[in-house]
Amino acid sequence: MELLKDFLDFFLHLDKHLFTLIQEYGTWIYVILFVIIFTETGLVIIPFLPGDSLLFAAGTFCAGVTTNGQHTELNLLIVLILLIFAAILGDALNYYIGKTIGAKVIRCKFRGRQLLNQKHIDQTHDFFNKHGSKAIVIARFVPIVRTFAPFVAGLGSMKYLTFLRFNIIGGLAWVLGLTFLGYFFGNLTFVKENFEIVIFGIIILSLLPMFFEFFKARKKYN
Repeated sequence: MELLKDFLDFFLHLDKHLFTLIQEYGTWIYVILFVIIFTETGLVIIPFLPGDSLLFAAGTFCAGVTTNGQHTELNLLIVLILLIFAAILGDALNYYIGKTIGAKVIRCKFRGRQLLNQKHIDQTHDFFNKHGSKAIVIARFVPIVRTFAPFVAGLGSMKYLTFLRFNIIGGLAWVLGLTFLGYFFGNLTFVKENFEIVIFGIIILSLLPMFFEFFKARKKYN
């Protein structure tokens, strides 16, 4: 329970925690950001990292943040290059895992429970059935689904060159879109004073496609 509380605190107060991390770790913060984005997109068993909000927060710090007289700023070009590579390489690893040992991973259990949530796998399959190969791009903007999409693509034996094309397009669109959103709007007075609300807004907007598909499917079978 304490771990969940700490995670939610970090998730909702990314601006404050990121400021502290930059102050404490200096240039190592670029490695930390890379690892978080790479892990969220690359390891199918960890789909709950704050990718969208982290990109937004990183973009805000690229524009410069001053707190209690201390100014902190990240290099925009370095952030964009590293996180684009993290997003693309993460999906590529996830695809490889799905293609080579996907069936075994699905059967894996921890303390009698499946390591992967079958419901998430099924949702992602439905997502692919609806959107085809473009799902790799669209899934980038849908939490949880973006972690499972490359895994399912590999599991379903999508041709790698097809996957790679959409992987690159999706990685560029996701990182550039949310980072620049934070860069241009993160330091607005309203956003700074209501950062938690903005983060919740980003999460809700990201989850809307999933809710829409869920209610559409429910209506269809009722």
